[in-house]
This record gives sequence, C-alpha cells and structure tokens, in this order.
Amino acid sequence: MDSPFTPACAAPLRPRIMPRMEHDHEHYMRLAIAAAREAEALGDIPIGCVIAIDDTVIATAFNRREIDQDPLAHAEMLAIHAAAKATGSWRLERARLYVTLEPCPMCAGAIILSRIEEVYFGASDPKAGCCGSLMDLLSDTRFNHQPQVQAGLLGEECGAMLTAFFRSVRARKKADRNPEA
Repeated sequence: MDSPFTPACAAPLRPRIMPRMEHDHEHYMRLAIAAAREAEALGDIPIGCVIAIDDTVIATAFNRREIDQDPLAHAEMLAIHAAAKATGSWRLERARLYVTLEPCPMCAGAIILSRIEEVYFGASDPKAGCCGSLMDLLSDTRFNHQPQVQAGLLGEECGAMLTAFFRSVRARKKADRNPEA
C-alpha cells in the first residue's frame, strides 16, 4: 500500500541564525528536507520546517512526536516557538515558513495566530492537510490573518521521502509479526 502523501511537511527546539544571503524558495525547502532527514535518523516521521525572515533562517525544526511522545511536537509548532524566541515576539509578520508536509489543523492554527506571511509546503496531506487538501484554514477569511500559500514546492521529493519512510515502517511491522517469513 502506498503512503497517502502526495507532492506537497519538524525539528528540535533550536533557533538557528544564519548569515543573510539571497536564496530562492527551493533553497529553504532543501533545508527543511535536511531537517526531516534528521527526524528520520532518530526514528520519527521525516517532516522538517524552516522559518526565514528576509534572507535569514531564524528557526529550523523537525518532527519529534515519537521521540518525545508529545502530540504537539510537530515541526511547524517547534519552529514557530523557536522563531518567536529568536525574534523576541510572537508576531512573525515578515516570516516565510517552509515545511515538507502540508500543515495539519493545529499547525495551520499556529501559523494564523503567529501572523506568518507566507507558507510553502512540499507534499499534500489528503488525510490531515489544512492548506487545501482536507480543508483550507489558511485562506478562510473569517480569520483575521491569511498567509500566502504555495503548495508542491519540491513536492515529489518530499512525498517520496514520506512514502519510503512509511513503507519501511510497514515492512518492519510485518517482519515483527512474521519473524519466520
């Protein structure tokens, strides 16, 4: 069975200030993919997130739900928290968020509440995505803030990473159930 993730996705709490440089959106998504690989190496779902203001990365995070056994430890939540600490403000009005998987309802809410200006995501998430797949919270005009959203940035690469991860998890579970096979 294939993963439900299609082209259109978190990290420990650690602000990372990088020198100001001109980069394109793909550069920042590649940093998010690198963070996702860190999560995968630690046995968590490979989802990475980067937040930049102007041309400076102010936060990088990866999923830690399994590592910390914390349902709130999504890449976006950890990165938003780190970005607020790095800037000294909960208002991230000039920030751009790059994440390897479409944000869920919790993360979409945090994006709205933190006033992030732009969101770029890789793999779509038809089961929990709230940037257009399952619902579109970020474009809902009933909220006082609507960030700009671009879906599918390096989406095939992000989706393939998640598909491979879940395929591996299923194979391990099957092997554990059938050790003689």
